[in-house]
Amino acid sequence: MSVPPAPPAARGRHPRPGRRSHAAPPTGLLRVTLRTLRAEASRSALCALAVVLGVAFLAGTLMVTDGMRAGAYDRAGAFDRHTDLGVYAGTAALPPALVDRVRAVPGVAAAAGELTAQGGLLGADGRPLLGYALLAAVPTEPALRSYDVVAGRLPGHPGEVVLDAPTVARQGFRLGAPVRVGGGGGAARAYTLVGTVDVAGSVRDVGGPFIGLVGSDALAASGASGYGRILVAAAPGTPIAALTVRVADVVGAAGTVRTRQQILDAAVAEAVRDVRQFSMVLLAFAAVAVVVAAFVIANTFTIVLAQRTRRTALLRVVGAGRGQLFRAALLEAGVLGLLSSALGVLAGVGLAVVLRRVGAALDVPTGSGGAVAVRTPTVLGCLAVGTLTTLVAAALPAWQGSRVPPVAALTDGAVAPARRPGRVRLAAGAVTLAAGGGALAAAVAGGQVLLVAAGGILTFLGVVLYGPLLVPALVRLCALPLRPLLGATATLAVADAVRNPRRTSATAGALVVGVSLVAAFVVGAASVKASIERAVDSRIGVDYLVTGIGGDLPPGVTAALAARPELGVVHEQRSRVVDGVEVRAAHPALVARSAGEVLEGSRSDLRPGRVLVHRELARERGWTVGSPVSVAGRRFEVAAVVAGDDSLGGMRGVPTGHVLELPDADFAALFPAERGFLTEVQPAAGVPAYRARAAIEQVLRAYPTVNLLDRAAYKRMLTGTVDMLLGLVTVLLGLAVVIALVGVANTLGLSVLERAREHAVLRAVGLSRARLRLLLALEAALTAAAGALLGVAVGVLVAGAAMGALARIAGGFTLTLPWGRLGLLVAAALLAAVAASVLPARRALARPVVAALGAE
Repeated sequence: MSVPPAPPAARGRHPRPGRRSHAAPPTGLLRVTLRTLRAEASRSALCALAVVLGVAFLAGTLMVTDGMRAGAYDRAGAFDRHTDLGVYAGTAALPPALVDRVRAVPGVAAAAGELTAQGGLLGADGRPLLGYALLAAVPTEPALRSYDVVAGRLPGHPGEVVLDAPTVARQGFRLGAPVRVGGGGGAARAYTLVGTVDVAGSVRDVGGPFIGLVGSDALAASGASGYGRILVAAAPGTPIAALTVRVADVVGAAGTVRTRQQILDAAVAEAVRDVRQFSMVLLAFAAVAVVVAAFVIANTFTIVLAQRTRRTALLRVVGAGRGQLFRAALLEAGVLGLLSSALGVLAGVGLAVVLRRVGAALDVPTGSGGAVAVRTPTVLGCLAVGTLTTLVAAALPAWQGSRVPPVAALTDGAVAPARRPGRVRLAAGAVTLAAGGGALAAAVAGGQVLLVAAGGILTFLGVVLYGPLLVPALVRLCALPLRPLLGATATLAVADAVRNPRRTSATAGALVVGVSLVAAFVVGAASVKASIERAVDSRIGVDYLVTGIGGDLPPGVTAALAARPELGVVHEQRSRVVDGVEVRAAHPALVARSAGEVLEGSRSDLRPGRVLVHRELARERGWTVGSPVSVAGRRFEVAAVVAGDDSLGGMRGVPTGHVLELPDADFAALFPAERGFLTEVQPAAGVPAYRARAAIEQVLRAYPTVNLLDRAAYKRMLTGTVDMLLGLVTVLLGLAVVIALVGVANTLGLSVLERAREHAVLRAVGLSRARLRLLLALEAALTAAAGALLGVAVGVLVAGAAMGALARIAGGFTLTLPWGRLGLLVAAALLAAVAASVLPARRALARPVVAALGAE
């Protein structure tokens, strides 16, 4: 009889490490994972904080935009509550006579023209109120009135006006008193205030005064040739479908007829589209924060799992398989991600409340009511994003951690091995860097701004792949000036920082993301501002500038200024495209700045009947001095050919240099209705500046839609938007930088646990507590310095490519490096990194030396 073979254990063999064993069932690993989470909660705290911050930004953004979207639905159609049909203008405004024809259609109970335009209001002190004011035509027919009246009544006759209640309260206006209103139609005139209305939170709320006039007055004050739409109320019992057909027959090709439902749908679609565009911008910054958080998570799990080498190997010895260990690590990441995401959603609610209050203080509509819009899809989506981001970021470290062989149980598991970057990684980095550089070069050569983004992303990825070589080199470089001052402490800090190049690179890489984006915007904003200021200096040489607020200058203001004896040069900058050529109005006393170098003829020959031609246009047409030129059917003679100055480009659709300059009188004769947005004013000879300014201010009191600036103030006005956008972007990207600095603190804190015995030895041989704190602060600062410098380099490269692309498109843009702001950015990162080292240093010093010497 044959004897059955003995089982493997009986023959002295052990189960294969990769196979599942009863010694480590899945439930046992689950208990081990949960116990590990509880026991090592402090190690994961900063990693969880990174997830919380990223998810909070995402959740707050979505909750705010959800509230805005809900408010958009509430506000849509607020001024169409009694509108059954609407006639919308096409390419041209709807003439007033069309309103009467629509009103005469059978079945129409009421019809009124509506328009919205820029207006202006003189305050109680007789001076124009600052800010943008909205002027609207208010229907006089009771059947079409949808405004909420606070006091008095709506205007029913020409010469009457209604204002928003806050403006009336601030200025102390009284019902029945005269109020001076102006707009694009000319000087301000007096209207009788008959009522106040509530437009807060509606589409009529633009942050400034609201001015409501009857249709004829609104047309006159705004200078509009017609209405934007016609509101129609149907008579009771009239079929809407039949009425729509009849109104459409009367309107013909002049406009488009929409039913009430179509009006509401279009209003909702427009409002939601605006909210969607706003939310996409915020979500882009939230995505940056989540990506940076992913860097922190991946680095944290890499360190933590490396520090568990002996524990993992022991689990392998007792029969745990690689798949089990991998799933256990992912389970740990999933639990951490889910809990952190839940906290992030709660923090997002608070962030959304803060954003709404800030928006209300800045007159930005962020939804209706006072409650935050917390929707179930938003909460679930944020939980999913946070959890999946944590899982994806932890996947590679978990897979690498599961590769630990059982023999590692005999090694020192408290020390994470340092590995050099592989050839595949370096080769991929070289290819990615080359692709990024090529994309940036192509963007400059072809004027393709979209390629700048692609090139920047590829360049960043290449820097990350090459990080294990670049970051240690930068750490050593940054430490050079510190070695003579701090001696062995600086040497130890450098050795600790570069001990594990992959870890240091990953820590610095998170910082590179935020700093590079901030640096790119800082450099781009400085370059744009410098280009604008150069253009102003080259094109404007007068003391004072009169500009339209949000639009062109009203007719009459330039003539009124020219009539003042205190003023010498008064020139309104006007232009018009004729047959593919930009025709500009020119003043003989100012043309030297705008025309540039004279190539043929003389600028002094510019007079009625003669023109200046820019070089590119003269070459294309074969014009020289004395050549006949036809402009809008009138013949002129070329007085000079000039190089021109198109530092910021010309009018859209006109090739560079295709410019012809006419004397003011000739331009006004050819294009009498053409208006400009800027008038240059110079005091008359011998007139002091203060008298000239007083004369200008006296004229402008009748024109509330214009503003008086000197050249410096004009520059600030043009560049103010750039500064505002830069500040907003910096704040939004600041969270990504904060998350990256959390990663620095996390890495340093985990490294302290890993090097507990080493620090104890140093303290035992005489290293003071202050020196240990300095050692850890230097390590954090050197890592942050490497990341910040790489980020600044990438940001400057991307900004330079963007400026090159813009210069190719419009000309006049050059790269300007704001060294002060860039230095401040790097300094802020260093100080924050030093602050991040405080808690790890306290933890390192809290453990007694004898206990730390026995740590594993």
